[in-house]
Amino acid sequence: MPDEVTIEWEARLARAAVAGDQSAFAQLIDHHDERLRGLAFRLLADVDAMDEALQEAYMKAYRALSGFNQDASFGTWLYRIVYTTCIDRLRSQSRHSTAACAGDEIAPPVLADPADQFESDADLAAALQALSPEQRTAVLLIDRDGFSYAEAAEVLGVPLGTVASRVHTARDSLRRCLATLLESSC
Repeated sequence: MPDEVTIEWEARLARAAVAGDQSAFAQLIDHHDERLRGLAFRLLADVDAMDEALQEAYMKAYRALSGFNQDASFGTWLYRIVYTTCIDRLRSQSRHSTAACAGDEIAPPVLADPADQFESDADLAAALQALSPEQRTAVLLIDRDGFSYAEAAEVLGVPLGTVASRVHTARDSLRRCLATLLESSC
């Protein structure tokens, strides 16, 4: 969770960015980039797709700066843009691949996460990848990124209860999946 100094620093930079300061916008992106890369990678499971989605999301954010509500957290606003961009890409991929792979149950590859060291264990990475994108995002926002449930609800654009349900379901699925993997490796 960010401290008061970080919150004020971000608010000051957000005001400058909205006023047209490109350097302030770049500093804000740089401040959030590592965690946003982790989120995008966990959703898209592909380094190139992650890079493309982040580039698209950052451009969307820059173009939408004039509409940013300065009473809100810039980080939450930016997470929402990245999340929406990634989900849109997943939906587009799903529409294109459904016809080609009808009936196939192929799990996405589990790749090393270039953004962070949150999951150094391949079993945890595989268990996270098995979650739906919505569940995966909710649990990562809460458990990895330290967002409150209210902040996560804002990022995801869903009610607070939906976030709680997604996190609960995701944690339960992760426990079951990891327990199964542990039992099979013993």
